[in-house]
Amino acid sequence: MTINSNAWAIVLAAGEGSRLHGLTTDASGVAVPKQFCSLTGGQSLLTDTLQRAASVVEPDHICVVVAAQHRRWWEPIRSKMPKSNIIVQPSNRGTGNGVLLPLLHILARDPSANIVVLPSDHYVRDELALASTLRAAVGALEEHPDLVLLLGIHPDHADPDLGYIVPGYHTGPNTFRVNHFVEKPSGAAARELVDQGALWNALIIATRAQALLGLFMTRLPNVVAKMHSAVAEDLHSSSNALATAIIYRDLQKIDFSSQILQGAEEKLRLIVANRCGWSDLGTPKRLSETLRKLPHVGEATKEAINSTLTPLNLSVQHARLGSMIRSTSGSASAQGL
Repeated sequence: MTINSNAWAIVLAAGEGSRLHGLTTDASGVAVPKQFCSLTGGQSLLTDTLQRAASVVEPDHICVVVAAQHRRWWEPIRSKMPKSNIIVQPSNRGTGNGVLLPLLHILARDPSANIVVLPSDHYVRDELALASTLRAAVGALEEHPDLVLLLGIHPDHADPDLGYIVPGYHTGPNTFRVNHFVEKPSGAAARELVDQGALWNALIIATRAQALLGLFMTRLPNVVAKMHSAVAEDLHSSSNALATAIIYRDLQKIDFSSQILQGAEEKLRLIVANRCGWSDLGTPKRLSETLRKLPHVGEATKEAINSTLTPLNLSVQHARLGSMIRSTSGSASAQGL
C-alpha cells in the first residue's frame, strides 16, 4: 500500500564503495561497487533497495541515480524500470550532487512531489517495520510541508564509524527537533552520545521536493542554477544528457551531510524509526558485524552464488578474504601507515 500518488523515491546507487574494495574485488581483479553485490547470495543490495522503495511509492515513481562508469552492473535494471527513472551521473561529484540531480529530474515531472531518499548500501532485517516508519514520515509531510524529516535509528551499540543525530525537544509523536550532528566520533564520545539518547543517522529522508531544493538553494544557489539549466536542456533535447555531462566536468564536489544538512537544523526534524534491524555496510567492520548476525551460507552453495550470473556474494568474499584484510590493516596500523 502506498501513501499518495505524488510520493517518489530517490535510490542512491552511484557510489564507489571504496572502503570495501578489499572485499568487493572479484576474481578478475575488478572492484565491484557494493550496491551491486549481494549480502549472502541472490539479489543485489540495489535490488533490495528498489524493493524497499516499492513498499512506499508506486513502482513508476522510483528513480535511481547511478554512475556512468558502472554501466556494466546497472544495465540489467533498464529492462525493469522506465528509462527516464534511471538518472546517470557522468562522474562522481559527491553525495550532494548525487541527490540534487535526480531531485531536479523529479521536480520537472512533478512539482508537488514528496520524496523519500534511500541509500542502497543498507541491510534491514525487518523491512515491514521500516516501511511502516517511511509511510508515516511521508504522511507527516502533509502537516510539515516545509521541513526535511530524517530517520533516526536506535543504536544497538556505540559505533564510532557512524554519524549521530542528537535530538532536541519533542515536536510530535516520535518526532523531535534536530539539535546537532556528530560525524564519526571517538569510541568514548560515541558511548556518551548513545547514553544521551543520540540516534544513528541513516541518511534516509522524507521531504517535499521543494523543501529539499530549498536547502540546496540556501547553501549553493549557483550550483542549483547551473544544474537546473542543464537538466532542463537535456529533458527538452535528444542530446543524451550532454548539458549535464558538460557541467559535471567542473562541478564542485558536495557532501550532502556536511554541506547541506549540517547548519540547516532549523529546517530539519528527526523521526525515530521502528526497530528494524538496520545496518550500514560502509566498512569491513560494519559488514562483518552484520554477517555475524545472519544465517551461515553453506560451502555447497558458495560456488553457485559467486558464478558470473549472480552478484558478487559479500559473505563468501568476507569468509575468504576477511581475515587477510584485517591482518593487513593491523600491520599497516602498527607501522603508522
